[in-house]
Amino acid sequence: MSGNVAYSHVVITDTLARPCKLVGMAAKKSPFFDTATTLGKIVAFFGVSALCGVLAAGLMVPVASLAGSGATAGAEVFNALPASFKGEPIGQPSKIQASDGTTIATFYSENRQPVKLDEISPIMRKAIVAIEDERFYEHNGVDIRGIARAAVHNFTSSSQQGASTLTQQYVNNLLINADSVNGVDRSQMTISGSKDIADKAREAKLAISIEKEMTKDEILEGYLNLVLFSGRNYGIQAAAQRFYSIDAKDLNLQQSAMLAGMVQLPNAYNPETSPERSLKRRNTVLAAMLRTGAIDKKAYDKAVKSKLDPKPHHVKSGCIAADDAAYFCDYVTQLITTNAAYGKTKKDRENLLYRGGLTIKTTLDTKLNKKAAKDARKAIDPKANEDVFASLVSVEPKNGNIVTMAQNTTYAPKAEGKNGNTMYNFAVERSLGGAGGFQGGSTMKPYTTMAWLESGHHMYDKVNAATDKYPESFKWKASCLPRGYAVATGGWPVNNASAGFKRTMTADIGLYWSINTATVKEASMLDLCDISQAASRLGVVDQDNYKDLKTGEKTTVAQPISPSDPSFILGSANITPLAQASAFSTWANRGERCEPRALTSVTDATGNKYKVPPVSCEQVMSSQVAADMNGTMKKIATNRVSKGRVSGPIAGKTGTNNYASSTWFVGYSTGISTAAWVGRLEGKAGEKKNEMHGATINGKRAPWMVDSSTYAAPLWVDFMEEAVTEFERNSFGQAKSAPKPPPKPKSESKDDDKDSESSKPSKSSDSKSNDSKSNDSKSNDSKSDKSKDSSKDKSKGKSENNSSKPSKPKKDD
Repeated sequence: MSGNVAYSHVVITDTLARPCKLVGMAAKKSPFFDTATTLGKIVAFFGVSALCGVLAAGLMVPVASLAGSGATAGAEVFNALPASFKGEPIGQPSKIQASDGTTIATFYSENRQPVKLDEISPIMRKAIVAIEDERFYEHNGVDIRGIARAAVHNFTSSSQQGASTLTQQYVNNLLINADSVNGVDRSQMTISGSKDIADKAREAKLAISIEKEMTKDEILEGYLNLVLFSGRNYGIQAAAQRFYSIDAKDLNLQQSAMLAGMVQLPNAYNPETSPERSLKRRNTVLAAMLRTGAIDKKAYDKAVKSKLDPKPHHVKSGCIAADDAAYFCDYVTQLITTNAAYGKTKKDRENLLYRGGLTIKTTLDTKLNKKAAKDARKAIDPKANEDVFASLVSVEPKNGNIVTMAQNTTYAPKAEGKNGNTMYNFAVERSLGGAGGFQGGSTMKPYTTMAWLESGHHMYDKVNAATDKYPESFKWKASCLPRGYAVATGGWPVNNASAGFKRTMTADIGLYWSINTATVKEASMLDLCDISQAASRLGVVDQDNYKDLKTGEKTTVAQPISPSDPSFILGSANITPLAQASAFSTWANRGERCEPRALTSVTDATGNKYKVPPVSCEQVMSSQVAADMNGTMKKIATNRVSKGRVSGPIAGKTGTNNYASSTWFVGYSTGISTAAWVGRLEGKAGEKKNEMHGATINGKRAPWMVDSSTYAAPLWVDFMEEAVTEFERNSFGQAKSAPKPPPKPKSESKDDDKDSESSKPSKSSDSKSNDSKSNDSKSNDSKSDKSKDSSKDKSKGKSENNSSKPSKPKKDD
């Protein structure tokens, strides 16, 4: 009897006997058997006779008593063959699990789930023995009688028989598995009929050796876990689940017979593609079981009349099956395949992922991630817009755990961002499967504020935001650059998105209303390197900068944002949503930053544990600086964005780049920090041709002026309204008290706006031209604040440090 996991000396003449997968029993024919001529049969007969002679000489007769040099030579050859070999672990699927233990995705080159013999139904064991090796419990690994019988049959008949025992088939599969693990090309593997007499004799000797080391039950268990059933499904457990959606222990007679029949020709006897052939083969197995006494006539009669009735279940391999968690799944695979801890080469790491039986436990919250994906698609329908995309990513401030990573697209490894399908993970850097980041716009302004506070200033210090021109001759201090300063080539005219704010104001008001001239004025009084390093300390780097700032040498990882062009302070650098969610979580965590992490443990099939990054937190700013910044950003999130929908305390910052090709809201509570991004993927950021103003979004024309309040902030609110309730919500700490509001300027005494708060804009008009050099950010972040605040809104607008709410401009950055 031929079997699909062992060599056979016979010819499988059926063309369907050539499965395309690795361990097809009859994958190739020996050149000796390419014809069905009488000459071919004679060659076959004598080839098998030679093998029988070698086996008899080496196993059954002492060398000294052998008569004839041929027998002695055969014994010497057999005795010289190796009796052992270095086995390799059998390939097993790896699983990525969410934080609650549910499986996100499965990876395999061979879909196999090893089980113990007692986890395989007894009737299945009987079926495989009856059809593949009915003398299994009688021989010592090689069935000489079976070989002789098959030789005579094949010489005298047009049909073919095999004589490989289950033990020999098991050996053959072990050898093939070892070749596969060691990267032997499939065409070079010795499979089935491609073997010569020496190959077969070697396997026979190995089979005999294995029989001395293992019990029959152990061999049967090993065989049933190793054998190919179809496609990439190996082992009885995977086969039972694949074709009947049950475990191997629950297989009945009819199911067992069908599966046992498949191992000879897995693809030819597939019940889905060849039901008639599969049914005939199943009945052949039932007949063999009746003949050998495995079942009685009554059981046979009932089973042979039954239908195949398969209940197939397909287990997809890879992240494409992870649905809403597909992009997080891809991120996890990138972490494995780019880390030398999992293998010397990328090929080694991929082999471990697809064959090593890894259990990869992660930080993902499946419930929240599903909501994030749903909200992203609701905000930006990927099939009803001009290539506008949305991303949501969240981390826990106290430990850095990534709990969501979702976007509005469908994961498609070979897609290019069209029709809602893409391979790019918008949340992460290019080296880990990302799109390379996006211009941060005004979400970068807090880093200037952070450097401002760390230099000894306060949120309520005044800055002259009327300064709107910085000539090329102005030297911006930048101590980390070779010459110690930067210049704005051609000069830098700075403008605001709203009129009336080119005047003196506090740093608090400048950040609250996202006033460009205020931020730039603060930066002009600081060291630009301190601003860049403030962002870098919080994990925000330039995804387009791979050069050391001082030496100019190329690096393999993204570097801090270069201060050589001062416009970076308004958000011209490309940054990732994950980096921003993590950075802003530092303020939520009172100045302590926790490195974002996705993995909690990685264990292989043998129980070996791989080292994964532990929770790693560091105090990167004082808790007072964090509290002072939270005092302002709390007002932004509470008064301008949430407006009562997200229960606090919450804080955050809006952001929009030139022409609104990249819009943001990054906000947080003490329990969760989330970056919401909406923008373009294709084209150069900050160019008019790439703008979202007036684009077709969600099946209709977008407003003439798109900013963060149009899509990104509402997306953040929709998600965080529920998400914040799943985590702790504590105080951000006490910000320093503000001085009393100054008297209202006389120039504003007759303003029609009845908002009596301090810091109203003057009636002068600012230019609407771009506020930075090429690709600089011209944020337009509060277009939603057009109506006057109600008295209820005003009561909510007071900050936790009792300062009054600043007035609103017509539009802000």
